[in-house]
Amino acid sequence: QRSALFDLPTDETAMLRHYTLADDDLEIIRARRRPHNRFGFALQLCALRYPGRSLTPGEVIPMEVTRFLAAQLGLKSDDLAGYASREETRHEHLAALRDLYGYKMFTGRGSRDLKVWLERTAETARSNEDLARRFVEHCRATQTILPGITVIERLCADALVAAERRIAARIAERLDGEMRSRLDALLTEMADSSVTRFVWLRQFEVGQNSADMNRLLDRLEFLQTMAVDRTVLSGVPPHRIARLRRQGERYFAGDLRDISGDRRLAILAVCALEWRSAIADAVVETHDRIVGKTWREAKRACDARANDAKAALKDTLQGFSNLGSALLAAHEDQASLGDAVQVAGGWTSLRGLVATAAQLTNTLAADPLAHVVHGYHRFRRYAPRMLRALDIQAAPVADPLLAAADIVAGADTTADRPVTFLRRASKWHRHLNDDDGHRLWEVAVLCHLRDAFRAGDIWLAHSRRYGDLKDALVPAEVARATPRLAMPYEPDIWLADRQARLTDGLQRLARAARAGAIPGGSIENGTLKIDRLTAAVPEEADAMVLDLYTRLPEIRITDLLLEVDDEIGFTEAFTHLRTGVPCKDRVGMLNVLLAEGLNLGLSKMAGATNTHDYFQLSRLSRWHVESDAMARALAMVVEAQSTLPMARFWGAGQTASSDGQFFPTTRQGEAMNLINAKYGHEPGLKAYTHVSDQFGPFATQTIPATVNEAPYILDGLLMTNAGQKIREQYADT
Repeated sequence: QRSALFDLPTDETAMLRHYTLADDDLEIIRARRRPHNRFGFALQLCALRYPGRSLTPGEVIPMEVTRFLAAQLGLKSDDLAGYASREETRHEHLAALRDLYGYKMFTGRGSRDLKVWLERTAETARSNEDLARRFVEHCRATQTILPGITVIERLCADALVAAERRIAARIAERLDGEMRSRLDALLTEMADSSVTRFVWLRQFEVGQNSADMNRLLDRLEFLQTMAVDRTVLSGVPPHRIARLRRQGERYFAGDLRDISGDRRLAILAVCALEWRSAIADAVVETHDRIVGKTWREAKRACDARANDAKAALKDTLQGFSNLGSALLAAHEDQASLGDAVQVAGGWTSLRGLVATAAQLTNTLAADPLAHVVHGYHRFRRYAPRMLRALDIQAAPVADPLLAAADIVAGADTTADRPVTFLRRASKWHRHLNDDDGHRLWEVAVLCHLRDAFRAGDIWLAHSRRYGDLKDALVPAEVARATPRLAMPYEPDIWLADRQARLTDGLQRLARAARAGAIPGGSIENGTLKIDRLTAAVPEEADAMVLDLYTRLPEIRITDLLLEVDDEIGFTEAFTHLRTGVPCKDRVGMLNVLLAEGLNLGLSKMAGATNTHDYFQLSRLSRWHVESDAMARALAMVVEAQSTLPMARFWGAGQTASSDGQFFPTTRQGEAMNLINAKYGHEPGLKAYTHVSDQFGPFATQTIPATVNEAPYILDGLLMTNAGQKIREQYADT
């Protein structure tokens, strides 16, 4: 991190941007008498421009920089060797540069103004590194010479602490006395005679049955009863809210009671509001799983009845076969058909066969809708309570469904059960005609609520997963002001362009088909067939790979982690959740990461190492390891890998592919609606991974097996800088 901010650039692109000297620069430089003074003066000028600092005594200048400047000045790289043999020369040149170009030292009023700017900016900064980067960029923009790195680190740390205190005080002062007492009571009031109300509230997860749903609703209704107003968080940056929530999820009640008043109240208020939204999301997800479980049970019941009918179906078909054979024989012999029926079993047997055939027809033609009504009692245990607790909002197209939901919730006591929320061709209509007691109607409403949440036709206020889709869209005026978007803003223009491209492509395909010159394919009997790609790997490749593996030295994974961290410093991404300071216990952090990566667990890792015990590893994991930190560390590793000379032989890092990999889970996943028929009947999850053309896995997301992968393509591209460099993405979804 320090290198990225303070080192002189060595890549050609950065030197061309920052170290290309203008004509007036060259005129000022050539006014110096000796070659080494001209070289040193130009070097100090470039260092002040980027990275924005003065050169330190004895600093080693990269060879790339000296060659780049020497080529512009008409000098040799060795001419720099005699510069600043007198310390006064360097100071005189620095003073001249300040006079000529207007550079200022970090002192006096300028430093005070920058400190005020730093304190103001600290509230929106995400980390110490982010704030230091902004500070350096602001100093460059104002032509202020950067102070020492330790000074910048101290200023940024102090500004972040002050910003955290201001935000906590701002939230606390918006709480009245009664609300403060309610929030503090969470730390002392016992919920289940074993845990405090605060710990009880944060112990929630998506459930799989009505009992789990009611436990979630207990917590949601309690938080709604507290009635913490969301305006207490107005003006607070989202990442600050997320950080306060994560702190609350890691503190024990006793530790939280020992924290100063404003910060404690701020954490409690944020947790109360954030958990309320998160529990509401968990309620909707639990309902989704219960609906999925009901449909699977209905499908199994339908299949079971069809399997039970197979024996009767065989006997019935055999009976009709015997009767048909007797009637055909009688017809050929011109005998009485009535006598033939009597010989085949009689009219009573025929009536039985017809009745059985009619019953079998109904059984085999039945669909799961005939059995979903058996889930009515499961829904009834929680559905009215759920619908009253959730703040559901709807688009106009879903207003009929929301009106039906009010009836289920008991808010509307009308005896009418409207079906306007159903499509005209819906299969539900046929079954609802025989509905007794409106049970199937209520099941239909709850099933369509699940579908409407998935489609975004209805949503929850202040929800992350089930919020209004419009809140996730970039406003049109902002999009128009973004110069990087290379597409029209009117959909008609975009569709017309795509239609023209498609028409042109089809015409070229038709011409190639008529000439029999479709590259890699052909059209046979009206069907386009693509030739299968054949492997073009030489036979010697396998032997070469094995030979390369034998040449690689054996190395312990712990030594490899230390070596990579020495080169990249990825452990600096694991900052303390509260202070934002990078983890100082590097070996302990690597032990935690190794335990996570090997799925070994902290207990076994503590037994395998002689440097840390379980409690030390647990503390590091609790306060430093989180998904955002993992993403930052991965981004640093991928970025470093992309700069390796070998990676450039594979690609330029501008194309990528993504796909999901299915991982089976335990059988409990079936009850949690984690089954995707594409992968069979076993439950599981998917890891959706983006890989660049340099073989860098720059984004990995754990997603449900039942969701569409398309939205996660954009998420992966936006997670890291490597993803934002991608210009062409390949996917199979």
